[in-house]
Amino acid sequence: MKPWLACLFLLITLTARGESGDYALLAQQVAPDVYVFVGRTEDFSLANGGNIVNTGFIVGTDGLVVIDSGPSLRYGQAMRQAMAAISPLPVVLVINTHHHPDHFLGNQAFERAHLAALPGTIEGIAQDGNAFAENLFRLTGDWMKGTEVVVPSQVLAPGALSVAGRRLQLQALAGHTGTDLAVYDEKSGVLFTGDLVFNQRAPTTPHADMAQWLTALTTLTAWTRQAGFSRLVPGHGPVAMDAAPIVATRAWLQWLQATMRDAARAGLDMTELLARPLPAEFATLPVAASEYRRSVSHLFPAAEKAVLEAGH
Repeated sequence: MKPWLACLFLLITLTARGESGDYALLAQQVAPDVYVFVGRTEDFSLANGGNIVNTGFIVGTDGLVVIDSGPSLRYGQAMRQAMAAISPLPVVLVINTHHHPDHFLGNQAFERAHLAALPGTIEGIAQDGNAFAENLFRLTGDWMKGTEVVVPSQVLAPGALSVAGRRLQLQALAGHTGTDLAVYDEKSGVLFTGDLVFNQRAPTTPHADMAQWLTALTTLTAWTRQAGFSRLVPGHGPVAMDAAPIVATRAWLQWLQATMRDAARAGLDMTELLARPLPAEFATLPVAASEYRRSVSHLFPAAEKAVLEAGH
């Protein structure tokens, strides 16, 4: 094979496999001075490089505030490049909403002094970050090249935060993980929910506490009813103008919770539970089948234990 033809074949192969190395991030303006990078409603793969997450940034008067940094060093660098095309202002704060890898492994692209999170998230990144990174290396290959875990140095507290000429409201919640942060920008009315809310994609549950999560959704619903609310940015899926993604996330969680409980009470084993078809309302939801299988492995043992302890 001629050298030029071999190079062309290699380029076509890498592009087809999604290994071009270019995330091609496009900032979607959702409100004045507020932008979101909307990820795909997929599982992690070699084709998407982990670009399945929503990240965003707010342009303040004297700096940029970033909400989550993505799944890799390369993603974080792509964010910086895309942000620079919109504003020359420096990044002054990077908020990690929780400790799942697609939300913090881009931290390395930013100055550590600007990285911030709630205490539980900082602890989770320090404890589980390397294992998460190794797993993403296995799933996405060279997209992760050079990525290292960088733990936030700033400790956030719930309440009002004035930064870069913007006033943010930080709400400390839990349920998707042990520590979940929602961020509300008062000027634009945009609410960033992190992975407490999924839109047009089945939720993930590896560290879920269902009762806490449902309580958190009630709190978020109240926020969408306050004066000034304009947009909801979920952790995954399209940006919304109302609370519909919260309603959909609640419906999935309640169905999942009831399914686990009822199956345990009926004495079904995990194989029998996995064989059950998804309800029609969820059957066409992206990654519903794979997330259901994962959720059964995460949640069913605890449901069985609860039934046994209750004497049913």
